[in-house]
Amino acid sequence: MSLVVPRRAIEAVSNSTDPKAAIVDRVGDITGVHLMADMVLLGTYIRPQKTAGGIIRPDSNVEEDVWQGKVGLVLSLGPDAFEDTSDYTFNFGPGGKPKVGDWVVFKVGDAWGLNINGYPCRYIRDVGIKLKVDDPSIIF
Repeated sequence: MSLVVPRRAIEAVSNSTDPKAAIVDRVGDITGVHLMADMVLLGTYIRPQKTAGGIIRPDSNVEEDVWQGKVGLVLSLGPDAFEDTSDYTFNFGPGGKPKVGDWVVFKVGDAWGLNINGYPCRYIRDVGIKLKVDDPSIIF
């Protein structure tokens, strides 16, 4: 599935000092998006355009986060997300069960990409989420 690269949305998030707020703002109202079963909707984390060392990443490198980014902001949970089943038992560590507003890490190949209101998102089964992190910038 091909996606259009939403440059303005990417720039807004990659230049923001608060990427969580920028993603929520760019995705906008998702009250009409209803996830089924154990699915999780994630807003794609776009790393800052300017690195901690002051290097400005080229646009092509920033855009690569849309295709290869491994961190997402939990935007919505399906009704069965992170509930134990006969096939899978979740054993949450000290961070607890992922919830809306948490940063999570996943394998890109396990998630489906889509744009919601012009922002790159992914949806994935709950079992595809492998880590919860406090700071998304530590993963790349």
